[in-house]
This record gives sequence, C-alpha cells and structure tokens, in this order.
Amino acid sequence: MGPSGSIQAPPTPTPCPPPLPQSRPTSHCGRPALNSAVFGECPQRMPRGPEAGYCCLTRDSNMPDSRDAQQQGALGTTQNSSQTSSLIDGRTLPKESSTHGLEFSAPEKASPPDATEETLWTARADGRVRLRREPFCTQPPYTVHRMFYEALDKYGSLSALGFKRRNKWERISYYQYYEIARKVAKGFLKLGLERAHSVGILGFNSPEWFFSAVGTVFAGGIVTGIYTTSSLEACQYIAHDCRANVIVVDTQKQLEKILKIWKDLPHLKAVVIYQEPLPKKMANVYTMEELIELGQEVPEEALDAVLDTQQPNQCCVLVYTSGTTGNPKGVMLSQDNITWTARFGSQAGDIQPAEVQQEVVVSYLPLSHIAAQIYDLWTGIQWGAQVCFADPDALKGSLVNTLREVEPTSHMGVPRVWEKIMEGIQEVAAQSGFIRRKMLLWAMSVTLEQNLTCPSDDLKPFTSRLADYLVLAKVRQALGFAKCQKNFYGAAPMTAETQRFFLGLNIRLYAGYGLSESTGPHFMSSPYNYRLYSSGKLIPGCRVKLVNQDADGIGEICLWGRTIFMGYLNMEDKTCEAIDSEGWLHTGDMGRLDSDGFLYITGRLKELIITAGGENVPPVPIEEAVKTELPIISSAMLIGDQRKFLSMLLTLKCTLDPETSEPTDNLTEQAVEFCQRVGSKASTVSEIVGQRDEAVYQAIQEGIQRVNANAAARPYHIQKWAILKRDFSISGGELGPTMKLKRLTVLEKYKDIIDSFYQEQKQ
Repeated sequence: MGPSGSIQAPPTPTPCPPPLPQSRPTSHCGRPALNSAVFGECPQRMPRGPEAGYCCLTRDSNMPDSRDAQQQGALGTTQNSSQTSSLIDGRTLPKESSTHGLEFSAPEKASPPDATEETLWTARADGRVRLRREPFCTQPPYTVHRMFYEALDKYGSLSALGFKRRNKWERISYYQYYEIARKVAKGFLKLGLERAHSVGILGFNSPEWFFSAVGTVFAGGIVTGIYTTSSLEACQYIAHDCRANVIVVDTQKQLEKILKIWKDLPHLKAVVIYQEPLPKKMANVYTMEELIELGQEVPEEALDAVLDTQQPNQCCVLVYTSGTTGNPKGVMLSQDNITWTARFGSQAGDIQPAEVQQEVVVSYLPLSHIAAQIYDLWTGIQWGAQVCFADPDALKGSLVNTLREVEPTSHMGVPRVWEKIMEGIQEVAAQSGFIRRKMLLWAMSVTLEQNLTCPSDDLKPFTSRLADYLVLAKVRQALGFAKCQKNFYGAAPMTAETQRFFLGLNIRLYAGYGLSESTGPHFMSSPYNYRLYSSGKLIPGCRVKLVNQDADGIGEICLWGRTIFMGYLNMEDKTCEAIDSEGWLHTGDMGRLDSDGFLYITGRLKELIITAGGENVPPVPIEEAVKTELPIISSAMLIGDQRKFLSMLLTLKCTLDPETSEPTDNLTEQAVEFCQRVGSKASTVSEIVGQRDEAVYQAIQEGIQRVNANAAARPYHIQKWAILKRDFSISGGELGPTMKLKRLTVLEKYKDIIDSFYQEQKQ
C-alpha cells in the first residue's frame, strides 16, 4: 500500500540524550492555595510508584530500515545506565544490557489490527500496539503515572500551576497537583468511568482542566478535549464516538450544550462543572468539590490497582482533528506517545529541566489541540515547569497583560497570534511621535540586518547592542518577553514578513512541525538548531522520508518513530489510508530537506492547485508573496483548481472587537497608512469595498502585477481578484480553532464570487 518514491540521504543521527541526574527536593510544599475540598492538604507520604531511573533497551527486531529512511547519521554507542531497583506501577524493571553500533533491520509490514500488541496500529480504544523502539534511543517506555511520580520525586515542592483568583496570583506545588489528580481520579471511578472510555473536557485552560486530564489517565480512562467553540452537533459526535462516561465543563453555557444532547449519549453517566455554580440541583451533575467528595469513598488501594494494570502501549489521549472534510477523526495517542514526546520533543526545543532553570509558560491556546496539550500539560510535568493560566479572553486582548505579569521563559503561539502582536506593535508605532518611531525603525533595521547576515555571532556589533539596549529591550519588556528565551510557533504556516519583523525585535521564532498523528512535534527548531523559514530538524529517535520527489527534491513527508499515533478511533479505513503497509505515517504535507537535515514545508497535497491546463501550483508561496507586497492585506486565498487561470480572494486588515474578538469594519493603523500613501482617505473596509475606492484598488492591482512579474511562469499569474467585505474569522467559519485557513469552507461560502471570475471569462 505504501507509495514508492526516492528517498533523500540522511544527515548525522542524534541519539536520545542520556537521562539527567536525579535530585530530591529538600523542602515540603506550603499550605494549599485553593479550596482545600478540591486542592487538599500536602501529602505526608510519597505516593506509591517507581523511583527515578532509566534502563537501556535491548535490541528490538521491529525497526525500520535506515536505508529507506532519513536518519540522523552513524550511530554512537548507547550509554549503559546502572541498575535501578525501580518499580513501575508495581513491577520491577529488569536490568538490561546496553547496545553498541547496531545495524537496522528492514521495516516490518503492518498487519491488520486486533486487540493484541503485535501490530503497529489499531482502531480500538482498548487496543494495544507494538511500540516503535529504536536502538539509538535508550528510553524505555513508561506510563504517565510514572512520569508524574519521577517529577514529584524531583520537583514536588516547586510551584506547578499558577492562576488568578480575585485578581491575585496563587500557586500550587507539584505535591498538591499530584494529590488532587488522584482525588479526581477516584471521583471519576466512583462516577463509573470504565477502562478505555473517555472523560470529555469542554472548557478553557485552567488548573481544573489539568486535574481532570491527569485524573482521567490515572483512572484508566482516555482524555478527550472538546473545543469550547464546538457546536452541539460536534459535541454530540465526539462524546458519542469516544464513549464518554463523564464530561467536565467550565460554564453554564457549556453545561447547557451537554444537557441538550445527553439523551443521544448512551455512555454518559455524569457531568462535572467547575468554574460557575450549578443554576439548580440536577441529577448526575456535580461540582468539582462534589466530585472530590465522592472520590473519598474510593480506597487508595482501588486506584493503585487500576494504575498497576496500565501499560505504555495503551491509549490515554484522544485528539479530534478539526474535520475540514467529513466528521472529525479521533487520533489515539498512547501513554508512550505522551511520555516520550514530552521528554524528547521538548528537549529538542531546548526546554530546560527545573534542576537547571524552572521554565515558566503561559497556557492559553486550546488544550484540545495537540500542540498546546503537549507543550503546556505533559511537558510541564516532565520537566517541572510552572504553568500559569491566562484569562479566557486572552485572545481578545488580555494575553499581553498576563505575559507582563508572569514573564514567561518560553512561549508558544500559532502564527495568527504572532501576526496580531506584530500588528499591535505597528499600530502603536504609527501613533507614536516622529522621533520614537524613527528610533524603532532604526533599531529594527540594524538588528534585522545583523540577524540575517550573522545570526550566530555571540559578540554583536556596537550598533546592534546599542539598538537593543535603547529600544528593543523596552519593546520586549512591554510585550512580557523580557525573560523569554524561546518563542515557538506551529499549527500553520507563518509568513516571511512576520518572521523578519520579530527578528528585527531580536525575537527568533522557532518552528516545529508535526501533526496530531505525530503527538505534536516531529521536527523542532531551537537556539541550537535554527534556520530561517525552516521547521527545524528531526527530534531524536525519529525518522522521515520523502516520497514521489520532484526535480527540486520536494516530496510527500512520511514519518516514523515513537511519536506516531496508534490509529484513528473506530476508523480502520482512515487509519489504513494514513499508515502504509510498512508502518510509515503519510502526512499529506509536501516539503524538502536541505543538506543539513532542516525541513522546509512547501504546502499540502490536498491544497495543491492543479489547473485545467495541468499545472501544479502550490498556493501558499503565492499567497505569502501577495501579503508581503501589500501590507493592507490580512488574508489571501488562491483559487484555480481545475480552472483555466488563477484568481484570489482578499481581506483587509481591520481591528477586532475587544469584547467578541470579531473583525470590525475599521481598518488598522497600518492599513490606514497604506491608504494614505496611495492617495485614499478611507478608514473602513466598507468605504473601500462598497465604493470601490479607486486608489486602493489600483494599488492592489499594481502589487499583484509585481507578484506576477516574479512568478516562475504565466500559469502562476493571478488574473482576477476580489476584496471581501469581512476578514476571515473562527465565527465566520473560514478559520479553525487554531486560526488555520479552512479552504473548503471558503470555497463554499464565497462560491458566487468565485464563479463570477470564470463566468465572465465565458461571456
């Protein structure tokens, strides 16, 4: 079933890093930060479970052939760790011998799924899979509970979660975090959570989201995040598909959704609400405090017995794809997927363990998306990070206030978030006095040139250091990034304009590449692995190959490694489409690898436009070129599949309503500036579109002609375009929850406008 294709030769391999030295906390946690009924007192005993320690793997015969895969070079000698008489969920870990200079066997054929662990994939929630171990990566598989225990052993007294109550920041320690998660787990067991059934979580990021997620895994269930923006139909589909026994909600609004669909959810036994009070007493609806109280009826030994049965190759997380075509697919992730990626994916991004420096991050992106869940929740536990929760209106403007108060050391945003920050800075600059504005432009120009020409120079020229000291450091402080050493982005492409803008502020944006199906990152950039416009390098223990490469080395990206998902829940056919007969995940993304192993994404197979003349046109580079050429443009979408020529839909940069985050009619300062430069007095979208502002339309036409002049050939020219009356948005349906463009929705929604481009051609 696997497609054939040429495979690029590999750069040098990186074995998984050796385990960090273990250390025990010297102090105990302080008094509980929240209601003790929920947050409990500090444990007076260490929880049962394994002590810290890692064992080397013996050779696994089921490994893909390095001859078929992009590697990271010749293998080094694996380190031999000392024997640890550790327990993992009640079982002794045997001492295993180290391996040296192993050869790779050929990739095995993936056999049909069943309930055993002899296959690489399954479509069953209670299925097990064979793990994709590699000889140059010595971490043995282990459970989420063991990962938390080891973190507790090292970081127990450190602050784990930060949150605001009555306008004041409060924090709880890892000791408290663990104890609360156990209490929640026992509450779920009391409510009737069954093995391989789900707990759905429908709420904004909060400590309770984390307690519910970890508690679900401890209780043997499957964490299933549901986007807060999900419709009734989407909630009903997901809750039914994952066989949710319990659904946790944060507000009465979300509770009302579940109450309306409960009759169609045969597995649902209870609902828990945590942020707002119950409007009235209802059967089988509980507050978080009541859940904790119910859990007290379950003995600790009963929970321990559940933990004893857990295996790393069992499903513990479901991530539902956005479902741009058909119903969303439930991506099943194993305990090993989570614990392995939390360790090595984050290390590839230079996330530090708390022994070195406690990372501080702000949680605000939807936790139902894999990127935020791995980065905020699971990586936080792995390295003892302090996770601080933003307000629910973070993306409506309050995020910057949280960033200033918390001062994160590491931050992640989807491209649209970074674009909004950029536009905000541009608006402030436009309203500043002449001297301040010129100073900012000078400082950014000097810094951008330095970062482009000598990106790795430790000793910056005097002018660059002066620009940073006088201007840029103050800008970063105003953004809340004074202490931020690592800024990441992912989930969608980022324009060159945005990346260069932040380079001018001395803020490198580090890209990651992966999918829900690869547990998030499979490639990562970091301060030590950075190349502008690339998505970084393979994380340790992973593989990649490109199939059906063209003359430029661009092919479909296929992935292999411990990050690869178990399968799509209840969808054998879709799983077979994604994972070929040799076990490779076909991403549907197109890309190329340079000689140093950096990955460059060029587009998606499904997005590739094939014109009526048979020309293959990747839309993203052309769309980015238009946005770079015309700073008034917010969104650009290229059209032309099975058409005689290319056309484009455009939206203009406008301000957002501070209450609803909806696009308004008012142009941003940058857009108004553009209008003034071209001789227009317009300040709203309606003035430009409704009156077909001649100056603006002419300027856009000239910009598109410049883009056409740089095109490789005439079939790549944009021949017609239209400006829409409203910018793309989540509520409008054009953008997904992570601000990714939903092309099929746009094609359907603006079908009449698109058809008019080509109908006129026929007349």
